[in-house]
Amino acid sequence: MPFELIHFRDADRIIKSKRMEKDIQATLEYVNDCLSGTFRRGELLRQALEEMDWRRNLEELVILAGRRYRFKGWKKEIAIEGNFSAYEFILEGLIRLQIAFDKKKIEAGILLLTSLRSEKTPYGSTKKMLEEDIQNLTPTISMPVSIALFDLGSPVIPQENGEPKPE
Repeated sequence: MPFELIHFRDADRIIKSKRMEKDIQATLEYVNDCLSGTFRRGELLRQALEEMDWRRNLEELVILAGRRYRFKGWKKEIAIEGNFSAYEFILEGLIRLQIAFDKKKIEAGILLLTSLRSEKTPYGSTKKMLEEDIQNLTPTISMPVSIALFDLGSPVIPQENGEPKPE
């Protein structure tokens, strides 16, 4: 599977109560399809979320009034935040979502992360590490959150002759 969605603190119950299971699944599949093997994933992510109707009103994306901090997407009091550059974005992403949760702007968050880590890492699976991280961040991070771990592969670099060359 190209991504794995893991729920914490009843985020799945909130998603279900808002009847968003199919919408979120379709969005994550579309994000995976759009971003697999690509460069400039940030802009492509924004475009994919816009096409899936997660970026209707830019004011809904604002995390703190008067600041430029914005979520990647927002719909029905659920925010999407993410970064595929490094798993370590987990901390910044969770803080952004927690701020909005504490201000009653969202009921739950979805964090999109890469599942790829260095081969030299002493930790086990990314999922196991994620579960430990969420546990260790309690009570600082207390909101319901679903985390999608993506394996988008390496970007394909076109060669001079037009043929793709894996990185």
